[in-house]
Amino acid sequence: MKLNKPFLAIYLAFNLAEASKTPDCINGPLAKTLACDTTASPPVRAAALVQALNITEKLVNLVDMSLGAERIGLPAYAWWNEALHGVAASPGVSFNQAGQEFSHATSFANTITLAAAFDNDLVYEVADTISTEARAFSNAELAGLDYWTPNINPYKDPRWGRGHETPGEDPVHIKGYVQALLEGLEGRDKIRKVIATCKHFAAYDLERWQGALRYRFNAVVTSQDLSEYYLQPFQQCARDSKVGSFMCSYNALNGTPACASTYLMDDILRKHWNWTEHNNYITSDCNAIQDFLPNFHNFSQTPAQAAADAYNAGTDTVCEVPGYPPLTDVIGAYNQSLLSEEIIDRALRRLYEGLIRAGYLDSASSHPYTKISWSQVNTPKAQALALQSATDGIVLLKNNGLLPLDLTNKTIALIGHWANATRQMLGGYSGIPPYYANPIYAATQLNVTFHHAPGPVNQSSPSPNDTWTSPALSAASKSDIILYLGGTDLSIAAEDRDRDSIAWPSAQLSLLTSLAQMGKPTIVARLGDQVDDTPLLSNPNISSILWVGYPGQSGGTALFNIITGVSSPAARLPVTVYPETYTSLIPLTAMSLRPTSARPGRTYRWYPSPVLPFGHGLHYTTFTAKFGVFESLTINIAELVSNCNERYLDLCRFPQVSVWVSNTGELKSDYVALVFVRGEYGPEPYPIKTLVGYKRIRDIEPGTTGAAPVGVVVGDLARVDLGGNRVLFPGRYEFLLDVEGGRDRVVIELVGEEVVLEKFPQPPAAG
Repeated sequence: MKLNKPFLAIYLAFNLAEASKTPDCINGPLAKTLACDTTASPPVRAAALVQALNITEKLVNLVDMSLGAERIGLPAYAWWNEALHGVAASPGVSFNQAGQEFSHATSFANTITLAAAFDNDLVYEVADTISTEARAFSNAELAGLDYWTPNINPYKDPRWGRGHETPGEDPVHIKGYVQALLEGLEGRDKIRKVIATCKHFAAYDLERWQGALRYRFNAVVTSQDLSEYYLQPFQQCARDSKVGSFMCSYNALNGTPACASTYLMDDILRKHWNWTEHNNYITSDCNAIQDFLPNFHNFSQTPAQAAADAYNAGTDTVCEVPGYPPLTDVIGAYNQSLLSEEIIDRALRRLYEGLIRAGYLDSASSHPYTKISWSQVNTPKAQALALQSATDGIVLLKNNGLLPLDLTNKTIALIGHWANATRQMLGGYSGIPPYYANPIYAATQLNVTFHHAPGPVNQSSPSPNDTWTSPALSAASKSDIILYLGGTDLSIAAEDRDRDSIAWPSAQLSLLTSLAQMGKPTIVARLGDQVDDTPLLSNPNISSILWVGYPGQSGGTALFNIITGVSSPAARLPVTVYPETYTSLIPLTAMSLRPTSARPGRTYRWYPSPVLPFGHGLHYTTFTAKFGVFESLTINIAELVSNCNERYLDLCRFPQVSVWVSNTGELKSDYVALVFVRGEYGPEPYPIKTLVGYKRIRDIEPGTTGAAPVGVVVGDLARVDLGGNRVLFPGRYEFLLDVEGGRDRVVIELVGEEVVLEKFPQPPAAG
């Protein structure tokens, strides 16, 4: 049977309120079917629901704004819900008017700042709170049960506009963050708290750069880099954390659009990583299927062919941005026999089983998740956690002894574009927070006398329209201390907006230079992404530099807590800070990581001369740190592997690595232990060093010692060969504690034959 296509008007008039409702399994048409039978398994229930749909109903439920089926009591459903660092504005999420219930949600520090805390327990607590608030919105029929978060593409180049949405550049750090985050979002119960979505699969880290567009970009990646770097966070999601959903990305990978790649979605994701325990589903990024067409990837010639190519390859639902026709032509694909009902049913079973596992058809359930309400949104505990997420992620980059600062009887100049910021503090994919505790608010709460002047953002210098220098100098002249609050924001780097320059914006640098020349103590607090701080690091008149990233609703309070010593800084940079000349040496479009004779390497593993290294972070106190006693300094590889009971050899535990940290200063402080390994084993070139474990040790009092185990698995010690296989090689492994390895170092000898821990699936001959 062929179907006509009268659905565009219906789609554009889609009722989002209706899309938040759940089926009536008490009195509705589905009540007496297997779909609503809570004693049946989720696959059986999902199959029963799909079987109850006719082909017309099936086809209008294959995109993110699923229209439902009134005939059987299946309401519409909006799959596009966001919660990157708090329940966020998106087609599936509705906020009520100010003053009403559900008019806001807690806004935590954005991903890059939270990741800088290097604390998996904190990540879990934040994610658990986000999913509680998400459930409250869902129970109030203001949101769905699935959320398109986290963004876990490694942040390998500072020009990428969406890097702040990620945990940083290092795969081991990202995997730890992801494991904790997914446990908090999806919960530890049989019923999923919410469905998380790991995105963007895979090799996606370009928006719009010098004519290269994410919608048509072909990422050319070797098997070695793909296995070692770009896919590691996704392996954590799929194989180890068993996340409910994936999102395939805009770009092509070696010639095939990601959302049409059976190599990515079937060979690697489902087969190699065994992402088949449930009928997990894959959504496309928004309008990514339209990008198959000739104007972009030129992979499919018609919208119908594009739809068929996506669904046949394993994409299960397609995100569509309303108002950008043509819509994904699933009807044409079906009518032209390009898309079978069997594939359609497969996609729908996966989708609805995901919802069923989150309690979608259990309206009469007594499960605690169904009782979560507005009273559990923006609680005092959530507010305190939002503040902690920002405070613990602030990195002290430079300090000549000025900080911590006693502000008693001091007058401060608050100068810069985020002194009185609101949404600037949040970053991308944000909701409506209950308040904005910015620096001016924080200073007011402390009863500090201050003089405020705004500042430039991305203007050039000199500028004929300079409205900022005179007010800033005036405010500074009346103050004892200058606090400059600048850096980047989403007007400089964001989704669909990559950077060309990683230097300080010229107008800001010019203003800062003038302020520093006044000879007053000057503190720089930098919002947003990393820039080349060389001019400030080398300027003796700049006393201290703090990086805050995107700190969320309590960014100003967090900053003043650090400045005044209420909290001591202990965060570490989750990315490398490059010199501004780096961008002229390698294009953003280059996907390789290792250095060549023509280009520098990427990330701390391959780039030798950063402005500030990955893991850099100063303290207000002093520490001595050393490794605990290793069980043995010689380890036989065969014995190490044979004594392991893990299903996957790369997850075998390395003998315990422990760290002892003594606070030899005068202030209580946390300490982030970073454990690196280096050595000449495996394929050349050899990385400078590789992070293999980390642990934040909290509240080390002066004169005391804190100790903690640092979990290390053999897969993170291994190297990846040209074919993408992960191999544990014999050799001398030098363990380094802290960024420069100056705290302590121990050499462990691995002996015996090399062992392949993971054999990587090889791509098809045509790519």
